[in-house]
Amino acid sequence: MNKTRNQDHCEVAGRGTAEEPLIMAVADGHGSAVHARSHLGSRFAVDLFVEEARRFGALAQPRGEERPPSLAWLMHYAEHAFPRQLVSAWREKVLGNWERTSSHEEPGLSEEHKLLLYGSTLVGAVLTPRVFAAWQLGDGELTVVDDDGRVTVPLAPAEADLGDETESLCSPAAWLRVRTHWAPVTAPSRAPRLVAVSTDGLSKSFASDRGFLQFMAGLDDRLSAEGTDTVRAVLPVWLAKASQHSGDDTTLVAAWHPAPAATGAYGAAGTHGATGATTTTDAAPPTDLHGRDE
Repeated sequence: MNKTRNQDHCEVAGRGTAEEPLIMAVADGHGSAVHARSHLGSRFAVDLFVEEARRFGALAQPRGEERPPSLAWLMHYAEHAFPRQLVSAWREKVLGNWERTSSHEEPGLSEEHKLLLYGSTLVGAVLTPRVFAAWQLGDGELTVVDDDGRVTVPLAPAEADLGDETESLCSPAAWLRVRTHWAPVTAPSRAPRLVAVSTDGLSKSFASDRGFLQFMAGLDDRLSAEGTDTVRAVLPVWLAKASQHSGDDTTLVAAWHPAPAATGAYGAAGTHGATGATTTTDAAPPTDLHGRDE
């Protein structure tokens, strides 16, 4: 079912260095009448993730003479404290928005019902020279291309959600449902070559999971051959086509560096296209968006 407005929100910042950790996030508001304010919920999710991610980056790479915490401590923080703080901040933001902007035409709404109105998924990542961490709640994808070119989706659930059902920030005890990816960076040359976060409108535009993975491998190839500026220019075209095939908002944020990653600096690109978006360019995507490869 098409949404009446684009419910996606995204952000990317930094270059993956100690001074500027790479931070990227996408969120997809649920968009139905039950989630009437989800376009706000997705924006709040991304904004608050960026705040928490900056705090995490500062913990991982403290400045000055301060000694950094151990990787074991950071991992525990990423798996437990980070999700709880993020979900708590989102709930507080949502309830504050409701109190400021709602009329008294809907008396007696419970706190959980108010949260439901803002329901959204979230996928986000932080990359420093020391550690790569990512979090996901609900559908969407974290895609990683390793230094050797291997393409993985490390936060994919063990079992796919049924139909349009998905975990959400508005779910009870949502912090317990957050999936975490944790990967220390052992050397600059071993850092991921490509990191991308995307909403499910992109993956659903393919006929198979293999088609999506081939698209991401092709994106890495195009970035290697043509650079970030060229790919950034045509990315809205590819996402508009994907949106037409999936019937859903489609958002992709990607960060890439040429190998070897001697400096650890990433170039980033991100955009989203509303369902039915049009374009005037015929630039070909890395692979057929129909995914008819079998």
